[in-house]
Amino acid sequence: RGGGEFGPKWHQAAQQENRQRAHEDFQAVAQDLIARNITSQPHLGIMGGSQGGLFMGAMLTQRPDLINAAVIQVPLFDMLRFHKLLAGASWIGEYGNPDIPEQRAWIEEYSPYQRLAAGQPYPEVFIHTSTKDDRVHPGHARKAAARLEELGYPVLFYENTDGGHAAGANLRETARRIALEYTYLTRRLMDEPAQQ
Repeated sequence: RGGGEFGPKWHQAAQQENRQRAHEDFQAVAQDLIARNITSQPHLGIMGGSQGGLFMGAMLTQRPDLINAAVIQVPLFDMLRFHKLLAGASWIGEYGNPDIPEQRAWIEEYSPYQRLAAGQPYPEVFIHTSTKDDRVHPGHARKAAARLEELGYPVLFYENTDGGHAAGANLRETARRIALEYTYLTRRLMDEPAQQ
C-alpha cells in the first residue's frame, strides 16, 4: 500500500497503527494463489526489498506455512530501531515512533526481528544487503541472518561491499545478485522433489 495505486485513502488506511493491514493484504494474495490451485506451498516463493523486505519478514514470521522460499533484499527488519539508523527517522510518518510506548506496542506486533522464534516452519531464506546501503542500514539484514542462525534455522546471506540501496554498483554485480536469487528460487521451488 505504499505506491498509491488505489489512491491516498487506500495507502493511509494501512499506516501507523493499521500497518498490519498491508501485511494481511500480501498474505491474502498468497492464500488466494493456493486456494485457486495456481500454485501450492512447496512452489510458492516471495521476494522483496527495502519496505518489501519488511513484507517478506512479516510473511516469514506470521505465515511461514504459506511459503517455501523467501528472498529478503536490503530489508527493514528491526522495526523497533529503524528510526535510529540512516534515513529511518523520515519513515516515522509511515510506521509510527517506537520511542512512544503506545506506538511501539503496535510496531512490535509485526516487527520481524522481534517475532523470530524457535520451532517455526520457516523455510531456508536468502537475505542480502549492501555494505554501502545509505537508505536501509545493512545491520537490519545482518541481525536477521544472525538471529535466524542463533535459533537454528538454515539461512543464506550475501553482502555486497558496493552498490548502495540497489545492492549492485554496476551491471556485473547486479547480474551476480540476480543469478544468486534465481538459483536459490530454482532450488527451493522447482527442483524435484520440492523441498519442504
